[in-house]
Amino acid sequence: MSSSRLRKRIARALVVSWREQPTRYDIEALQTNIRRVGLVIRLRWAVVVVLVTYSVFAGLAYSLRMPLVELASRMLVPAIALGFVVLYNAFYQLNYKRLGNIALWNHLQLALDALVVTVLVYYSGSVDSWFWSMYPLFILEAAFILPKRRDAWLLAALSAALLGALELLEFVGIVPHVLMPFSGGELYHDTVFVAVSYGWQLAVIAGTAAVSTQLVGSQVAGSSVRTQHMVLDEGTGLYSREYFLRAFSVEIARALRDGRPLHALLVDIDHFGEFNRRFGIELGDRLLRKIADTITRAVGDAGDVLMTTNLAARFGGEEFVVLLAEDANVAGPPQRPDAFRLAERLRREIGEARVDGAGVTVSLGIASLPADGTSCDELLNAADSALAAAVEQGGNRVVEASAASAMSDERMLLRSRFTDAGDI
Repeated sequence: MSSSRLRKRIARALVVSWREQPTRYDIEALQTNIRRVGLVIRLRWAVVVVLVTYSVFAGLAYSLRMPLVELASRMLVPAIALGFVVLYNAFYQLNYKRLGNIALWNHLQLALDALVVTVLVYYSGSVDSWFWSMYPLFILEAAFILPKRRDAWLLAALSAALLGALELLEFVGIVPHVLMPFSGGELYHDTVFVAVSYGWQLAVIAGTAAVSTQLVGSQVAGSSVRTQHMVLDEGTGLYSREYFLRAFSVEIARALRDGRPLHALLVDIDHFGEFNRRFGIELGDRLLRKIADTITRAVGDAGDVLMTTNLAARFGGEEFVVLLAEDANVAGPPQRPDAFRLAERLRREIGEARVDGAGVTVSLGIASLPADGTSCDELLNAADSALAAAVEQGGNRVVEASAASAMSDERMLLRSRFTDAGDI
């Protein structure tokens, strides 16, 4: 493997969004990771406040049993560890929005937390320490914040390894035991006590990981399904109507601000009810997915359908809608002829699509900003009127809103002439 490919693989593993032009999914993943980093930071400040408050209380209590000089020497390293937490949390606080695209950012923070807890455990009596219970707290935090269930288990494994290594190093005498008031003397060197104590610590750590991943996993899964249903249409994989309307309003505002056109294309399947009656609903559902794939491919060729500009969505039962705001095949913003060209391509390619030998035709209506409207409702109403005109003419055709309006005016004129003639 070449060095450039290796660097790219590492970049993709470490960074949420690595494309020069990130897709909507990249942007959403990036924003989600930034929110998670911010949540870790806020939770850690709360933990720091609790730890500092407890340390002051414990120091005052221990001062009744230990000389102040000895107490100060023993609390020096834990104080430095807490200061380190304050410093790196402050760094994250200042930089997390700028560096939030680093996928492993939260993992690094929680790993540092586990290391700091190990330092606190050591300087508060090791096997006699109460601080080991901080590990489950951070495992719960990991289950809520990190994206995958295995991440909480990895933090649990790291916590167990750090705690086990500390107690083993004390047991074999590589590091000296820190004897604190109220602790059990030589118990840290008793094989049975150390084994039983570490076994219980492992049980609590593993139990916390199991319970938290189950509870949080089910909650996150339910939330993810609800969110996905709000964003994506389950039957076709295109964006949902609700998501399209929100994004369409944003893109209209951007286009008006920048003084550039955009276009809305409404696509309706001709005689889809008859198709379902003849071939069955299951084949009709497969046809909808086939049409959705065709729309995605065609719109993608104009300018990536997953970009923050062009959009394709399922608008109703057999209706689709496309927002065309850029076209890779033309210089500058796409004009009305470019939108018409895309609509004709959609009409042709959907008409050629087959599922088990069966196919349909479609009618399309086009509305353009600013000529046909300057709001979401105005443009969609104009596109719908154009679509109705296409259906009225027999379907399997493309009609622009301006042409539909002209035809409507002509019909009204003819009707008024006919009425006038009848009056005579």
